Amino acid sequence: MTTLLWFKQDLRLHDNTLLADLDLTQPCLPVYCLDPAQFIADEHGMRRCGARRAQHLLASLDALDAGLRTLGSPGLLLLQQAPEQALPQLCRELNVGLLRTHSEYAPEELKRLQQIAGQLPDHCRLQQVQDNRLFALESLPFSLERMPQVFTRFRNQIERQLPEPSESRARQRMGPWPRVAINLRQAWPTLSQLGLEQPVAEPRSALPPGAGEAAALDWLNQYLWRDRSVRHYKETRNGLLGRDFSSKLSPWLAHGSLSVRHVWRELRRHEAEHGANDSTYWLGFELLWREFFRLSLQQHGAAWFRLRGLSEHKPCAHRDERFEQWRNGRTGNDFVDACLHELNGSGFLSNRGRQIAASYLVHELQQDWRLGAAWFEQQLIDYEVGSNWGNWAYIAGVGHDPRGGRRFNVQEQATRHDPEGAYVHTWLAAP
Repeated sequence: MTTLLWFKQDLRLHDNTLLADLDLTQPCLPVYCLDPAQFIADEHGMRRCGARRAQHLLASLDALDAGLRTLGSPGLLLLQQAPEQALPQLCRELNVGLLRTHSEYAPEELKRLQQIAGQLPDHCRLQQVQDNRLFALESLPFSLERMPQVFTRFRNQIERQLPEPSESRARQRMGPWPRVAINLRQAWPTLSQLGLEQPVAEPRSALPPGAGEAAALDWLNQYLWRDRSVRHYKETRNGLLGRDFSSKLSPWLAHGSLSVRHVWRELRRHEAEHGANDSTYWLGFELLWREFFRLSLQQHGAAWFRLRGLSEHKPCAHRDERFEQWRNGRTGNDFVDACLHELNGSGFLSNRGRQIAASYLVHELQQDWRLGAAWFEQQLIDYEVGSNWGNWAYIAGVGHDPRGGRRFNVQEQATRHDPEGAYVHTWLAAP
């Protein structure tokens, strides 16, 4: 029986349940669908995936392809089609008996899975495995329907009955492709072929270099073990410049080149060997926030993306020239403009910078919060639907914040976090 492995945001070999329990005597075809719709601009001139994230994605796919080859596989088959168009047809042509992929939590992706399941031939079964979760759903101390709606309560319940995340064993070998699949191999697209411009290298970027699994594991090793920068994470996490003020694991987590369960277990191993402190706890705390947003999105679905989100009141829904000024870093507020210059120039922005930029757009410029979330979606290398839209809704007061939103005083934030003006000078000065 031929098995088709549909990779999505799980571009790795370590701790990947997609690769567990495969029959090595049977053909196995790893596939990734690069949907062209992700790169087409909408009526606001925004894409679901911008050039820097696309660049990171292609490099991550290249790394996965190389990794699969070390296991005896011919590599990764990249299809430039929407999965709902490509996969049912591929399963028919190759007589695939099992289409295997990780389960989803966001409404668009869930709808796509249902659509594909309904189009598969009778001889093919869709199997969904839980992956990219920190904890298995069945290990949580509550059902998804009864999940606490305030993060503090969520965290308290988790910590009182802390589940142990399981980690899949790494594969040593992979089965061959079906013979006829070799004829489907295509040249991988360039950014220009996707309709995107090649990004200019940005020497001011705070992100560590590299994409893919090997780079992710090396940086995790450096952050936790070689430099032990995690031990001052709580004190430095609101920094703006430099590489070590925060973990910078998010790009690899977002693309699935790094397993969140592996990060969690390595963090606990670090604590066992070097002792726990407030900073090691706080990195785990942030991983719980990530899990909270993902579970909330799975619970509430499309309501997350409404103007009023999960609340009963509607915030401002303006879209005018002030949004254009904001996204281009031309508001006239140097600190906010520096944040947007960093985002647009490097594909990254610190957590503090994201909060300040979001607060300014929503509360000072009175613009529709969803426009800002969509702009971040396009620009961020580390975009994840749960964390991005959950945090924007939180700032706008239509998410899970019991205080009804967060409004930052930009001048106070600049004085506290950039007292010498180094950050503003770095990103507003000509490169």
